[in-house]
Amino acid sequence: MNCIERQDPKVWAAIAGEVARQRDGLELIASENYSSPAVMQACGTVLTNKYAEGYPGKRYYGGCEFVDVAEDLARDRAKELFGAEHVNVQPHAGAQANTAVYVSVLEAGDTVLGLDLAHGGHLTHGMRLNISGRLYHFVSYGVRPDTHRIDFDQVAALARQHKPRLIVAGASAYPREIPHGVFAQIARDCGAKLLVDMAHYAGLVAARLHDDPVPVSDYVSTTTHKTLRGPRGGMILCKARYAKEIDQAVFPGTQGGPLMHVIAGKAVCFREALTPQFKQYARQIVDNAKTLAEVLSSGGLELVSGGTDNHLILADVTPLGVTGRAAEKAMERCGITVNKNMIPFDRRKPLDPSGIRIGTPALTSRGMGPDAMRLIGRWILQVLRSPDDEELCTRVRGEVSELCCQFSLPGESEG
Repeated sequence: MNCIERQDPKVWAAIAGEVARQRDGLELIASENYSSPAVMQACGTVLTNKYAEGYPGKRYYGGCEFVDVAEDLARDRAKELFGAEHVNVQPHAGAQANTAVYVSVLEAGDTVLGLDLAHGGHLTHGMRLNISGRLYHFVSYGVRPDTHRIDFDQVAALARQHKPRLIVAGASAYPREIPHGVFAQIARDCGAKLLVDMAHYAGLVAARLHDDPVPVSDYVSTTTHKTLRGPRGGMILCKARYAKEIDQAVFPGTQGGPLMHVIAGKAVCFREALTPQFKQYARQIVDNAKTLAEVLSSGGLELVSGGTDNHLILADVTPLGVTGRAAEKAMERCGITVNKNMIPFDRRKPLDPSGIRIGTPALTSRGMGPDAMRLIGRWILQVLRSPDDEELCTRVRGEVSELCCQFSLPGESEG
């Protein structure tokens, strides 16, 4: 019997239920993935017992010689993976990474440009209820109404008008490649620094499949899960001249002791991402997304920007007579997990928007390819056309289970 099952059967039941959900369903949340058994094992080690405030060689606690090794490995591998001059691997999440950058650069009330949340940005890019929007004066830029691509004329005009101290690029629901050099030029022209939040597409950058923000940016933040396929956590990459300020902004500026077990998982993740196999995996993510987008578009869904260059698809489901919320619930009953999402210029409310966001990282980790994407695309269309058809739901749920049986979760086949 598992020790958790023996000591806390209620928690074990929740874990077992989640294992079954992940195994028997299709995970199409764009921000989710399956980390490797090695990453998960690193995160479950005795490193969770060690408090290590400070940085390798400069800790406030004794007994840190081994956690120093783990953190140095994570930092060195991240620098090699992304070609960064300096890396801080201690942020607990992407939100904390962004907050630390803000603290290092800005004073309360400073002006910042960020992508509008409703146009694909992230809540840490100035959403009014988030600490970013409460402490700083964010001015939002958006996408063009005709192409749904970033309106760089608007970005440049807003930068000239507001003279921001920082420009934030990157997105959480933008299906196209971002030309970071354009942002860098606008930042230089107005005297601003540039932060690129590449949390969603960091794995594609690591595989050299997406425009690389590191050479042209002052700061780059990311999560270490999503397309990077590591543990849940954050990271900051920056120019060497900003290293001291960034490290102080993370600790003691915004965080206390680092999560050393998670940092060990990050080190494992970066080693995996340095392999040729990871580059092949990242290419398959993009190919799968393009295949799925073609099926959905041909079936009547309107895709934001007309398609995708990366790992995600943003679709307007209202042409099929459903809302994003209804679409999410209908597909979940069939074992297909997506999330409702605002689309640019959405006329509906955030909790019941017009769109859904779909991503391919997790299913690609299970080894699924184009044939599976075509099948899944047809299921999605069938369900959205008849969301209340229980007979259809039962049939699709069974077919989803059959497909999942053919593709185990990472590590399951190893016993």
